[in-house]
Amino acid sequence: MLEDRTAPAPPLPQQTGWPAGYPEGYAVVDVETTGLARDDRIVSAAVYRLDARGEVEDHWYSPVNPERDPGPVWIHGLTREVLAGAPLFPEVADAFAERLEGRVLVAHNAVFDWSMIAREYARAERTAPVRQRLCTIALSKELGLPLPNHKLETLAAHYGVVQRQAHHALDDARVLAEAFRPSLHLAAGAGLRLPLLACQPLTEWSDTPRPFARQRGNPSGYGGGYRQNSWRPARRRPACPYPNPGRYEPGGRLVQGMRVAFSGDTGVDRELLEDRAFDAGLHIATSVSRLTSLLVTNDPDSGTSKNVKARSFNTPVVDEAAFMQLLQDVAPALSSE
Repeated sequence: MLEDRTAPAPPLPQQTGWPAGYPEGYAVVDVETTGLARDDRIVSAAVYRLDARGEVEDHWYSPVNPERDPGPVWIHGLTREVLAGAPLFPEVADAFAERLEGRVLVAHNAVFDWSMIAREYARAERTAPVRQRLCTIALSKELGLPLPNHKLETLAAHYGVVQRQAHHALDDARVLAEAFRPSLHLAAGAGLRLPLLACQPLTEWSDTPRPFARQRGNPSGYGGGYRQNSWRPARRRPACPYPNPGRYEPGGRLVQGMRVAFSGDTGVDRELLEDRAFDAGLHIATSVSRLTSLLVTNDPDSGTSKNVKARSFNTPVVDEAAFMQLLQDVAPALSSE
């Protein structure tokens, strides 16, 4: 069942001096999923399209058959029976893409929503037409909003937005759209640079099966559980056997033992990219420090903590394509003799 209606919100007072570099339109998105891991699937999706100043143009919603157990039904309310007759993601991909086209994707914890969307489009052998995203958590921090935490309901309460059905994609998207608009106007009034990040579609990916697990409050159980902290399960790799030879010299070769960190989206699934780096004898660093040999990022000008630290430490930076070339000729570890 698809829904596509016009639902304009009351306009904010007109404001002069709107920043010229701001986006021309936004797609406020929410997806509900079977879980938070890299092999989980979308069970429903909603989009509120907004104009340049955050006014609602229209909205769209669809449940999605995930072709697997629906996961935390007690959260999103979409049972196996409800989803049995829902369209598959490839069947809604065009309608979804039409509402994303040419707009900045806006979401609460946008890296999660974008990661799930990018993976679904990769499975469908398609590319989502999204080039930038904006996280409303990051925007709230930039604005210095006096929030006790960064939950969606807290942001909504700050602006007096009433939530009618939490964890329903359409209502969560509505709430976020209504809360994003005043934040956008505050940012514009202050001449604030929006915390936009590049969206890199997946070109190579894999799904890793998870073990079956029973969870408290989930008597039927489902693989991997519904984790609250990360969309991707942690992996433990063996320690790198080679000493750190120091920083990467631009124009030179990577050397086994170098500490490599990754920031932002990558075309090759992050876990696959890290596996290849580890197999080549590199140390995978989870953060950037003075000991980091190299930072790999497709968006070096973004304000992520790794990028900021890399700039402060003058850490060498290369993009994903250059790194993939460097991986083809990694020098052996320096002799300790």
